[in-house]
Amino acid sequence: MYLTREEEAMCNGEYGETIRKSMDLLVALGDIYGASELVKITSAQVSGVSYKTIGEAGLEYLEDLAKGDIGDANTISTLNPPGTDLDNWKKFGFPEDFSIKQNRIVDAYAKLGVSKTCTCTPYLVGNVPRFGDHIAWAESSAVAYVNSVIGARTNREGGPGALAASIVGKTPMYGFHFEENRKANLVVNVECELSGADFGALGYIIGQKVGGGIPYFILQNTPDNNDLKTLGAALASSGSVALYHMENVTPEYKVAEKENAEDKIAITREDIDETRTNLTTTDVTPDLICLGCPHASLEEIKKVANIVEGKKIQNKLWICTSVAVKASADRMGYTTTIENAGGNIVCDTCMVVAPIEDMGFKVIGVNSAKAANYIPSMCGLEVRYDDVENLIQFQ
Repeated sequence: MYLTREEEAMCNGEYGETIRKSMDLLVALGDIYGASELVKITSAQVSGVSYKTIGEAGLEYLEDLAKGDIGDANTISTLNPPGTDLDNWKKFGFPEDFSIKQNRIVDAYAKLGVSKTCTCTPYLVGNVPRFGDHIAWAESSAVAYVNSVIGARTNREGGPGALAASIVGKTPMYGFHFEENRKANLVVNVECELSGADFGALGYIIGQKVGGGIPYFILQNTPDNNDLKTLGAALASSGSVALYHMENVTPEYKVAEKENAEDKIAITREDIDETRTNLTTTDVTPDLICLGCPHASLEEIKKVANIVEGKKIQNKLWICTSVAVKASADRMGYTTTIENAGGNIVCDTCMVVAPIEDMGFKVIGVNSAKAANYIPSMCGLEVRYDDVENLIQFQ
């Protein structure tokens, strides 16, 4: 792989040990994937944050790495959700030892120049690349969104690779950074109109079908950005989709060359309904309704506030989002409405990476196909998958 003189100096340790280690990782990744050079990035999004997933070894690695000097590194970088609400873990009953170590992990990332903005929807809180920008993002749902809906260019980075890219400000040039690798290879003709949790079901079906491929969707009705967020998250969890196109919706659909796609598939209402049923593992009423996977937008929080206004919720309700979005919800009065009904807006974390299995919950209600896919395996709990209106029960 070709390196500039500055990049060679980084590899030689002239910019400090932390940058040297980061360059070693990037060069190794470049060699593995056949990259000919590094490309400058405008932003990074780093995964591998929850103590639940990286454990003691991850904490030790990050604190050791954070001892080094990263100089003037200033790539716009944000973090994925950790395993707790960083500020209010006591209020919500997160385990103390877990929560203390979780905050140490986030503090280590901050010393490495990564913002303590913890969210899987960084495009909602200021980390918004432009069309065509080269970036290094790691969270699978965010990768699907930023590639597809915004049209920036990133591979599905691992957490260490994204962190190294954020420190150096560059990433190996391969894969989705090249236009010729962004063409569709599966055309999906959806024969029914979709709403709510239907989009997650569609993503779950096609993710299993296409794996790491690039689907091209033809829909009967036009989705909003929240629907696209939901679709991409499901595609990335049941498969490993990092990019999709949607006719008359996403910015690159005209150059996706759908006519050259290898396969075509039709999706019916029966397919959607069957998948929605299969994503549910129990008929028991959930003891916790957990929304916001990916993190809820202000519009999604408003919808819940309108549903629960003036009522009392029977089951516990968490809406997971970022600190920034919650601040907007606070100002708009949505937080007060939801809390008066018995629900809570939980910041930073989500139901997948939080230790909810240690907090007394048995059945989780979700409107996210990604969460429905992961909760049984990652948390060992039962799950109900449905629209918000059907999940929330009132006294």
